[in-house]
Amino acid sequence: MAIYNIKDFGAVADKKTVCTTAIQRAIDLCDKNGTVYIPEGEYISGAVFLKSNMTLFLEKGAKLMGSGDIKDYPVIGCPYEGLDQLCYASLICTDGAPHKNITIDGQGVIDANGVALFHAEMSENKGKRGRAVCIRNTENVIIKNITIRQSPAWCLHLIYCRNVLIHNIEVHTKYDENGNKYQIFNCDGIDIDACQNVSITNSLIASQDDCIAVKSGRNEEGRRVGIPSEQVTIENCTFLSGFGVAMGSEMSGGVKDVFVRNCTFKNTHSIASIKAIRGRGAYIKNIHYENCSLVNHSAEYGDTKWFRGAIYADAFYGDEEFDADTPVRVNETTPIVDGIYFKDITVDTIAGNPVYLCGLPEMPFKNIYMENVSANGKYGMKTKNIDNLQLVNVTINGKQL
Repeated sequence: MAIYNIKDFGAVADKKTVCTTAIQRAIDLCDKNGTVYIPEGEYISGAVFLKSNMTLFLEKGAKLMGSGDIKDYPVIGCPYEGLDQLCYASLICTDGAPHKNITIDGQGVIDANGVALFHAEMSENKGKRGRAVCIRNTENVIIKNITIRQSPAWCLHLIYCRNVLIHNIEVHTKYDENGNKYQIFNCDGIDIDACQNVSITNSLIASQDDCIAVKSGRNEEGRRVGIPSEQVTIENCTFLSGFGVAMGSEMSGGVKDVFVRNCTFKNTHSIASIKAIRGRGAYIKNIHYENCSLVNHSAEYGDTKWFRGAIYADAFYGDEEFDADTPVRVNETTPIVDGIYFKDITVDTIAGNPVYLCGLPEMPFKNIYMENVSANGKYGMKTKNIDNLQLVNVTINGKQL
């Protein structure tokens, strides 16, 4: 297997030269099953596009740093927030064509320079913000061992992918290496978007927003495309900030068979959020959270329209005011939530609801099971429009402070 060192194509690690052309040239000339090699040092780059049957390898001590100039990121068509729309290209991405066998590996750092790009892209506003890494329409994706930082929007975004392994990576979207907050919002850690057979293991996510979100398109367009996210396993991961593992709210292609096991949540605001609102349609089914613990002593967020509790399922996500008693007509836009399982869960939080479950009056959430759950929080447990809620050995402690 041939190795293509980006230095051989003119890349220089002087922290000022933009090496996009050199890196893209190495990728374009990389033979089947070859490796594009980024050696130790900091290299500045704009958007580069990977291709099938290749590995991008970042050596320990290597950093690929995003250019702060939006001219280095072409505006392209790309799904974001559940809709096909114009977006600034991501630092590392693929085009819209089908691909297979793409690996990103090594002990280096991908830093998208998100603060600079966030402000530049929002100001110019020719497209939605780019991501640090965005791989789409690819079969057999491996991302392992690397650190990804500071995206202008969602950090690692997988779209229409099949057979994905994410192992032993770190994702940081809230704080820099010195503990200073990045001034960026809506910056998820990892987004699994209309993908099948995904495994995320032994990784650390410190996010400004959802740590991991499982999605599948928005509203009519998402239902028309109709590609679900399914067979997703998240195991042995650590979450250090943000909002835990979310299902939705873009879920119009369907989300099912998701397993979150043996994970630790420290200073995150939630373990689980199920977000299925009117207009989405489709379903969220067979979701399992097992052997997970949360300790959060931050009062930054309580019970708000964007965040209802440490464990929550919310049919009115994003609504400041809502009527949970008056049903509307059921049709293809009505979401279905059926089969949510929580087992061996501990929650210790000081703000908001330990548990919040609220379905639609016309389509109650069905079959929610909680077993061996101990949850401490400010208000206790709130439920509304739930059909078949089963509690086995569940302790909820609410204390108004």
